[in-house]
Amino acid sequence: MPKYIFNKETLTYEEYTCSGKLKFLRAALLFAASAGAAFLYLWLYTSVLGYDLPKTAFLKKANARLNTRLELLNMELDSDAEYLASFQSRDNDIYRSVFGMNEIPAEVRNAGFGGVDRYAYLDAIDRTGLLRQTEIKIDVLTKKAWLQSNSFDEIEVVTRKAGDMAVCIPSVPPILPDKSQYRISSSFGYRSDPFLGTRKRHTGMDFACHIGNQVYATADGVVEAVRTDTYGYGKYVIIDHGFGYKTRYAHLSKINVEKGMTVTRGSLIALSGNSGRSSGPHLHYEVMYKGNYVNPMNFMDLGMSVGEYAQVTEKAAGANSPS
Repeated sequence: MPKYIFNKETLTYEEYTCSGKLKFLRAALLFAASAGAAFLYLWLYTSVLGYDLPKTAFLKKANARLNTRLELLNMELDSDAEYLASFQSRDNDIYRSVFGMNEIPAEVRNAGFGGVDRYAYLDAIDRTGLLRQTEIKIDVLTKKAWLQSNSFDEIEVVTRKAGDMAVCIPSVPPILPDKSQYRISSSFGYRSDPFLGTRKRHTGMDFACHIGNQVYATADGVVEAVRTDTYGYGKYVIIDHGFGYKTRYAHLSKINVEKGMTVTRGSLIALSGNSGRSSGPHLHYEVMYKGNYVNPMNFMDLGMSVGEYAQVTEKAAGANSPS
């Protein structure tokens, strides 16, 4: 609709026309005023009143929900790590130990992820570090679980051979348990050295007996060594029983086996003597488990009857005799 203005000179109403420049100026001013009002509104809304813009508020709520879920996931991962640690402890201290298997070293179980930063891609999106922490926990748990699973697979294979293991544990005395034929002259542990008089660890058990007393293998195994140590064990035999167990029979007068021979529990392997560094006729007997000397008394019953022991030696003699 056109606009009119009163012309004082002609005393008439004339149609008002606005120049293009003026129209542009008015539009620019209107835009600037609107922008200024909008900016003022945003400034008052966000800076003065402390509110977030709708989109910002939505993103913050979504981010808070994700952080909460990540925190809950981290708590679950920590709980899972505790369960896995208990499995690892039982694995090393019970399962692998019982079956004579070497422990998995802690440095292997807890090995990290070295080399290139595999989580660098998170730097731009993970300002709090929570996502990186979660990712690391998942990777570590995955690796440990994989390692533990392999360990259980190995144990499963060994358990299938449990019957074989039973005959490989040195569980009988190395000589006939007739107390009229021997006496325990030295036990396992620290004692006064009979030659030097100093306190020294005795790594085995001594059976004082006459020279020529029969010596038997205390478990199934393979003869690992037949040697003579003039200034130490004298004539001695080492048998590897597998599953981490070995036994040594020392200060012998005669040896009836050779390296590489397979023997069974109760096999006659030697005769007692007084060879090497010995203060008198006796049999020195050692039990080694995974490279460590252990007390032989924990693996035998000296109270077993002579008849029971004879059954063991007779069975071994029958198994070793040519068919």
